[in-house]
Amino acid sequence: MDVARLAGVSPAVVSFVLNQTPGQTISHETRERVLHAVAELGYRPNRAAQGFRRGTSATIAFINHDADFGEFAAAAIKGAHETSNRHGSLLLLVSTGGSNRQAEELIADLLDRQTDALIFSAVGTKAVTVPEAAHRVPTILLNCYTAKDDFPAVLPDEERGGREATQALLDLGHREIAFLTGRASQWATKARLRGFRDALQAAGLNPADSTVRAGNYHADSGYDLTKELVRSGALPTAIMCGNDRMAVGAMLALFEAGIRVPEDVSVMGYDDQFQLAAEVRPALSTVRLPYDVMGQLAAEQLVDEVPRTRRTMVHCPVILRASTAAPSRTAGR
Repeated sequence: MDVARLAGVSPAVVSFVLNQTPGQTISHETRERVLHAVAELGYRPNRAAQGFRRGTSATIAFINHDADFGEFAAAAIKGAHETSNRHGSLLLLVSTGGSNRQAEELIADLLDRQTDALIFSAVGTKAVTVPEAAHRVPTILLNCYTAKDDFPAVLPDEERGGREATQALLDLGHREIAFLTGRASQWATKARLRGFRDALQAAGLNPADSTVRAGNYHADSGYDLTKELVRSGALPTAIMCGNDRMAVGAMLALFEAGIRVPEDVSVMGYDDQFQLAAEVRPALSTVRLPYDVMGQLAAEQLVDEVPRTRRTMVHCPVILRASTAAPSRTAGR
């Protein structure tokens, strides 16, 4: 073996060093000679052979349980990849296309290939059905959960995000805040709305006095709902939106009505969507969905073998930009 010959040791010693074999005492000097020889020769160990001996494959599967990949899935994948790679594991990426049957087939195939662990991910926080076979290896749910909570999950703390976004507007001096939510039935919508109401109540305001209208997480609903607010003649001094796309629709409706943002009405989004929130004018204040951090945490819980809690809630920080300011008028027009 070239590495053993160059280092002046036996092939067994090289194997002990590269495989970090427990119970084998190798001097620091010998270990350094082996590693220097490995670097000089550009040697790469046979991962498949190592995995066969250890009964592992040093691989983590990232299962995207949606019809396609979006920017938020890409951020989660990047975070999981960086953490896995740092710990010497390869991240395998597969997609179920949103099909439960495909999920079963993929997980069975991954386990046949000795995949060590699974990250089961969805876009748009929701309840999912995870095949029973996933219990055979460490499995973390990312941005999703099961009805029985029988798998640990990493989730965005949407309630805190809604509360802190509302508090940011309250701190600017706003007391008339409308909330144009996303789809009323969705987990994130309900959590953000709870946070919104909690912040108002903590400030001594009656949440029932605030306007809340459900949209669809698209720009058209932000536009239409804001047009309704303008026509009502009781325009608030600030509008919170279900996401950044709805916020862009809201700003367009305000501009068409000759209402300035933020001079007349402040607008707050949610998501901090890449190539949108920071690039519209005025730049959008929003709440950042930390999918990259969530991906990192999911992978860390697998590779570090840290205790896994039922639900790990990840902070969604408020990002203040130019679309919000102190109110210059009282509510109404």
